[in-house]
Amino acid sequence: MTLRRVNVVILLLLVVAFLIIVQRNLLNLSDFLHKENTDSGMILPFESELPPDLTLESVRKGEEIPVLITAAEDRLGAVVAAMNSVYQNSKANVVFTIVTLNDTVDHLKVWLSKTKLKNMKYKIVIFEPELLNGKMSKDPQRLEAAKPLTFARFYLPAYIADAEKAIYLDDDIIVQGDIQELYETSVKPGHAAAFSDDCDSASAKGIIRGAGNQNNYLGFLDFKKEAIKKLAMRANTCSFNPGVIIANLTEWKNQNITRQLEHWMEINTQEDLYSKTLAESITTPPLLIVFYRRHSAIDPMWHVRHLGTSGAGNRYSPQFVKAAKLLHWNGHYKPWGRTSSFSDVWDKWFIPDPMGKFTPVRRHAGDS
Repeated sequence: MTLRRVNVVILLLLVVAFLIIVQRNLLNLSDFLHKENTDSGMILPFESELPPDLTLESVRKGEEIPVLITAAEDRLGAVVAAMNSVYQNSKANVVFTIVTLNDTVDHLKVWLSKTKLKNMKYKIVIFEPELLNGKMSKDPQRLEAAKPLTFARFYLPAYIADAEKAIYLDDDIIVQGDIQELYETSVKPGHAAAFSDDCDSASAKGIIRGAGNQNNYLGFLDFKKEAIKKLAMRANTCSFNPGVIIANLTEWKNQNITRQLEHWMEINTQEDLYSKTLAESITTPPLLIVFYRRHSAIDPMWHVRHLGTSGAGNRYSPQFVKAAKLLHWNGHYKPWGRTSSFSDVWDKWFIPDPMGKFTPVRRHAGDS
């Protein structure tokens, strides 16, 4: 073999080796580019395709949890605090239906739009007081206690039409647990609602003194009246508190609960069926009649109440209040007032009114 041929062979080998190296580099580059393109198209945990002015906190997915609450102008701070406590203590897809009157709508919208609740899901519905025509007692004392919005709970399916289940909350509550847990409360077949019985272990500590037997039916209804006698209800049956309701709306509609409640309201205007010692909301008696032994129970820790009565600070320890899932200041003393127990717990959830109309009353140093 001549020298020239040897050189040609060597050259060919070098070319082949060069081509092999180039091919391998190209394959590696292709794999690298493929990986880069794949990663750049992924949405990693805690990332989002949301517009820049939204956050993950404001977009909650999963089953909607409908919550109805009423908003009276003079108690608007209470409604905001209650909703804030629900919203901040849960990642559930909560949707609020806020029932109010015409003169409160603008104030409510400003309060929600200019605070951290602006991304909360809600709709505002106007309550029509005409619904109560012919259903309210003409007794001046009873009329004073009858705030139209307190009856909104009677019309739950009308305000939350497309849901099968919903929660009603009074405005003087604070939720410290995850509302999802309350929503999952079991409502037995054939029952249209679940309530907290007044003889349960938590509420029994808070029986109102000096106002009759407010933990049984005798404290709410006049058992001397013929219409009540005919129902054959036991007077010592434990009553329940309707400040928290878990409603099976399908059963509510099937059993025509709203019309039943209206029926007893109308009879009361004619026959005065309510107890003379009635100290609490006049919405309770018709509910007690319609749901007599036909309601499910709510976990007592999901409705710790009577915080608005005198001496609540002595009945409940700070540790117990901290452990409660839901606190209810039913009674005369509200947590936005001067003399309420555990108002510091409520203060944590209150959001100041951007319009400056609502201000909690607080004791100051030197106050007697």
